[in-house]
Amino acid sequence: MKPQTDITRQAADQAPATTELALVSDGLKAFNLRTHTARNAVHTLDLQYYAWYDDITGRLVAREVLHAADRGVKVRLLLDYTSVLGDNAALAALQDHDNIDVKLFNVSLWRFAGRLGFALEFALGGWHLNHRMHNKTWVVDGKLAILGGRNIGDAYFDASGEFNFRDLDVVISGAEAVQATRLFDAYWNNRLSRPVLSFKKGRRQGGTLPRFRQRLDETLEAEDARPYLDRISQETSVEAEVHALVDPVTVDDMTILYDRPEKAVDGKTGSVVATAISGMMRAAQSEILLISPYFVPGRRGMALLRSLIRRGVRISVITNSLAATDVTAVHGGYERYRRRMLQAGIELRELRRSGHETKGLFGSSGASLHTKALCIDGHLVGVGSFNLDPRSANINTEMGVFTEHPELARQLRQEFDRLAAPQHSYCVELEGRRLVWRNDQGKVYHEPDAPLGRRIIATLSRWLPVESQL
Repeated sequence: MKPQTDITRQAADQAPATTELALVSDGLKAFNLRTHTARNAVHTLDLQYYAWYDDITGRLVAREVLHAADRGVKVRLLLDYTSVLGDNAALAALQDHDNIDVKLFNVSLWRFAGRLGFALEFALGGWHLNHRMHNKTWVVDGKLAILGGRNIGDAYFDASGEFNFRDLDVVISGAEAVQATRLFDAYWNNRLSRPVLSFKKGRRQGGTLPRFRQRLDETLEAEDARPYLDRISQETSVEAEVHALVDPVTVDDMTILYDRPEKAVDGKTGSVVATAISGMMRAAQSEILLISPYFVPGRRGMALLRSLIRRGVRISVITNSLAATDVTAVHGGYERYRRRMLQAGIELRELRRSGHETKGLFGSSGASLHTKALCIDGHLVGVGSFNLDPRSANINTEMGVFTEHPELARQLRQEFDRLAAPQHSYCVELEGRRLVWRNDQGKVYHEPDAPLGRRIIATLSRWLPVESQL
């Protein structure tokens, strides 16, 4: 491993005394923030992602990171192992750079055998491979951080021609951005994070950096890259760019909560994030807004929700419809509790796969919810990687940014209301004992727009004993 200095901490010591936060829902702005901050990084880039895709925006962002390393910026890249199975050439190419270190989290012992080795080890009892590092963290010079639900790829930046994720980032600039560096270091320095150089196949791929550069440069010629290249061609300061793209507010107090890395393997380490969210909800006085692409409350969650409703707390939830979800089996787990939630008095909205104003830059009319956020009593806000389901609570590692600020709460409510609008979502209700889905086009009495295959998979997962994995 190449030597690392303590530049990040030095940079953090020079950060402004105040802290600013901003919410970013627009995919093009989210892309621009990452590429612009990479282009303007001076000392360090610490990047932690569940998935980084080999597509137009994935390669454009990688190109900016590589150019930052060329300027002398120290880059640390930590990826979940399952997202890079078989992609040894790209990893080895990045590791060949003197200023880039790459690590993978929760690696298969049989990595040398690629996807086959993963499947065999899992089948023979390697259950730890079922756990994911679901965190998403982008930290620049220890002074600016972008956290939330977005991975790096076309569907997260409105660049997909099939469907795009509706997602949310939180940008942290100033003094408290150093918390994101501590989060990253906790995972980077953990024994579960292994350097790419420790893998034999990675070593045999040496010398691939020039070819990798050429491949990234070829992306500039793609027609679909043009809207994104136009954005990153503008030369402005990081501070000016953040203020131009988003509307940050100064906060007095914020915290980044994250699960311990050991949660991924030992089966005993509980979820710091899930525990904190439960506590925040228990303290609610009047209203809870929940946005989660996968919403499977489980028995304990249902008990908590019912107790809050009995106390007079209004609870509103937005999740994916069966047609919009990208994980059909999870919807079956949600279906198990949907009727009970409505009977308890919880308000449910389900995002439509297509609707007005859902098109991305390249004509996609498909949308899937990927935002993970909550707003409590009009002042407490949380945004992160956490889903409100058993997998996030018990299996994957998660993180979230939490703060109390009425303006951020207003902005999050505005995003909630936008997603919940009839042109984007169905309002799910009970008519007697029948479920009904209402939107601006009327109402239906079955899962809207969902093909038969999806309905079958959701029904099977609803009845099979798989809830703990959802």
